[in-house]
Amino acid sequence: MPLSTPKSKAGTRAHEPKAHEELLQLVGFRVGGEEFVIDILRVQEIIRTQQLTRVPDSPDCMEGVMNLRGKIIPVIGLRKRFGLEEVAPDKQNRIVVVEIQGAVLGFVVDAVSEVLRVPADSVEPPPRIGLVEREYVAGVGKVGDRLLILLDADRLMSGPEQEMIGAAAATQP
Repeated sequence: MPLSTPKSKAGTRAHEPKAHEELLQLVGFRVGGEEFVIDILRVQEIIRTQQLTRVPDSPDCMEGVMNLRGKIIPVIGLRKRFGLEEVAPDKQNRIVVVEIQGAVLGFVVDAVSEVLRVPADSVEPPPRIGLVEREYVAGVGKVGDRLLILLDADRLMSGPEQEMIGAAAATQP
């Protein structure tokens, strides 16, 4: 005989803990003192910063391009993309190599912190302040006393940046 879930007095099923609660796996990094996360499935690798080649007439947030094992990868400075002031590079800076809309590109971040497993129900929609929700924030996650800004990689690049990604994807074999 199958086991049944206990019912409350009102006749509805009582809350029972899920054995396999849905977890989001995220890569955490810092930009300008804030903690951001991106879906780990988007991240191909994380590398130390390296010499970049500037590209004339590129969008302001594009730091340049790099050669990564024979592939030319556009590199975006997230400080510039987010409109934050520039600071001198240091040993903690990293390039997070991601795939967005079929193209591979790098994001320069201040530091990579950790890989997180966060319950999906701990992520709430972004606050409706200004253009933030419409731009690139997919949600805000609560982990203990920390707030993590979940980036929507597809919306992170728009306008001139999206054209740049399309051009980069077209040049890749």
